[in-house]
Amino acid sequence: MPLLKEGDLAPPFALPNQDGIPVGLENFLGHRLLLWWYPKADTPG
Repeated sequence: MPLLKEGDLAPPFALPNQDGIPVGLENFLGHRLLLWWYPKADTPG
């Protein structure tokens, strides 16, 4: 998968929210969206 640069459109995706319900980009059409994650947040140490 190619790397995205600032200003690039995000590829389509769907991920489960805190209730296990899939949420994707189509749920945020017309809104700004910031994607943030912590790669090691769920790992021991």
